[in-house]
Amino acid sequence: MSYVAQDIRNICLLGHGGSGKTSLAESMLYLTGVTDRMGKIPDGNTVCDYDAEEIKRQISVSATLAPVEYDKRKINVIDTPGYFDFAGEVMEAVRVSDAGIIVCTAKGGLSVGAERAYKNLSERKKPRVIYISKMDEENASFDALLQALREKYGTCICPLYVPVTDGHKKVLGVVNVLDGKAYEAKGGKTAEISLPESAAGLVREYRDKLMENVAETSEELMEKYFGGEAFTPEEMETGLRAGIRDLSLVPVVCGSAATGLGTEALLDVIAKYLPSPLETPLEIGTRNGEPVEILMEAEKPLCAFVFKTQSDQYGKYSYVKVVSGKLTPDVPVVNARTDSSEKVGRLYQMRGKKGEEVREIVCGDIGAIAKMAGTKTGDTLCDAKRVVALAPISFAAPCYSMAIAPKTKGQEDKVAAGLTRLSEEDPSFTVVNNAETRQMVITGAGDIQLDVLCSKLKNKFGVEVELSPARVPYREKIRKKVKVQGRHKKQSGGHGQFGDVWIEFEPGEEEEMVFAENVFGGSVPKNFFPAVEKGLREAVHHGVLAGYPVVFLKATLVDGSSHPVDSSEMAFKMAAQLAYKAGLPQASPVLLEPIGLLKVTIPDNYMGDVIGDLNKRRGRVMGMTPTGDGDQVVEAEVPMAEMSSYAIDLRSITQSRGYFTFEFARYEEAPPAAQQKAIEEAKALQEGME
Repeated sequence: MSYVAQDIRNICLLGHGGSGKTSLAESMLYLTGVTDRMGKIPDGNTVCDYDAEEIKRQISVSATLAPVEYDKRKINVIDTPGYFDFAGEVMEAVRVSDAGIIVCTAKGGLSVGAERAYKNLSERKKPRVIYISKMDEENASFDALLQALREKYGTCICPLYVPVTDGHKKVLGVVNVLDGKAYEAKGGKTAEISLPESAAGLVREYRDKLMENVAETSEELMEKYFGGEAFTPEEMETGLRAGIRDLSLVPVVCGSAATGLGTEALLDVIAKYLPSPLETPLEIGTRNGEPVEILMEAEKPLCAFVFKTQSDQYGKYSYVKVVSGKLTPDVPVVNARTDSSEKVGRLYQMRGKKGEEVREIVCGDIGAIAKMAGTKTGDTLCDAKRVVALAPISFAAPCYSMAIAPKTKGQEDKVAAGLTRLSEEDPSFTVVNNAETRQMVITGAGDIQLDVLCSKLKNKFGVEVELSPARVPYREKIRKKVKVQGRHKKQSGGHGQFGDVWIEFEPGEEEEMVFAENVFGGSVPKNFFPAVEKGLREAVHHGVLAGYPVVFLKATLVDGSSHPVDSSEMAFKMAAQLAYKAGLPQASPVLLEPIGLLKVTIPDNYMGDVIGDLNKRRGRVMGMTPTGDGDQVVEAEVPMAEMSSYAIDLRSITQSRGYFTFEFARYEEAPPAAQQKAIEEAKALQEGME
């Protein structure tokens, strides 16, 4: 069927890992007739978890599109990972969704993943629905979770569907609070049942509370409510739609994806109450450096946002949301990032890994373009008449670094090429070739993400890699002034080599080495001064303590001698380096370690544990700033050598509620124990390389 923007709903499933998002998507697909059987995660046959890594690990690692048709509407469901290592995939899904479904389990209380999903949607001012899953499992408690939600978020939490039990906590079905009709699930489908008398009173209580919430959505309804008049079904529906869209109401639905209970209820809420793309705030782009509003109208010039890239053995797919105009095959579009033109390939409606070719992607809809070679995630594709760039996806800065190297020497280029390809799919990690430490360093959100990337390198690109701690780029400096001689003399038949210098080494003011000359009487000819300087500049790349670069060094050439025949630039260069090697050990060399500025955001109740952990890492707390929503931002200066495992440790300390940024600030002298440890590690590494 062909749909217009008014009949499209773009929603993403959010929540903690294991809460049942993928199973819920599977239930939606089965209920709407897209699939003829319910896939199961343990069997590895679900539509959304099709990647080899997802099947092996039984978790979602990427956001997956699974559109369904319900009540003459197209619902683009995006299933997202629950593990925080894959938060980049969540950001891609939230960026193009018009509302979110937060999936919570009916046992275990309010999860961190649900809290983060709620905060994520709140920051972006997007409507949300809470779906309480796994109602059929033992120890499931709808009431306990509902109470936790209301304690956390207030009276905006309003149940639309509540469980019907047999009086012994066994769930028989769900009941619609609005009309009092109850439903059970049979074979994945829904059938109406009679409402037990014992549940009627509770349903009335929920309905009364819902009426109070709806009354607050308009003055007219408020007057009617205080006048004691009952709302018509149309007024309830209008009030609910308004409250959900202005974020004053968050409806709650419950059910079980395994049996299909509550799935139709959720689809009904999505279709009736959640906004179409036309009812969402306008996209703001930039054109020639000026902000411009993009009207979501089919007749306007094309503007489509690329929110995800998928590469496999069949080719590359660029997932797009059409923000204005419509997208058709074989037409040229302009990439706002590169300002270059590219021809649109075939268009597909993706469902898991399978694509169905379509003639167009209409305004407000989501689809995929095949083989767009020059297009990356975050790009805007436009009509040449109006080139405008939409706001890119805001990925969190990667914070967990490891060195990556092939198990077989000589495959470094293969690793680099594979990671480049993988970065097209996942822009949330970075790779840097650190020439100083001679390591390729990969930085992501956590250990699981890096482990998945290593597995993909093996399975997709045939190269096995291993991870190791990233080396810390220390520096060396001297603390006192010395004057030393460097003399290079060699005779090997014919012309010999002769260079003789006296150099003063002392602590300098600038990080880069400062070279000066103070030679009297021409003892060293001026034409050899550049050779002396060059020799020293090459030498300072390797310090005498542990082989790290030397900084804040001033070297002054004060005296020397030359030979009219045997002196050469090479000889004086060698003499300067001999003076360097002889002089620096006498000048009280010390090791400098890199210090970073840490900004960690945590809930108040974790403050003591986090500060105690920073003290163990030799951190200096600089201050604390409240954010206004119960969180605190702690600023501290911490040695980079102590931060290698911080991403994982902070997650453990704060139950994944904390997050941080960490940037290099400066170098400062390391304590003796830290210096000794770094020197021993450097020597061991050097011996291993030899």
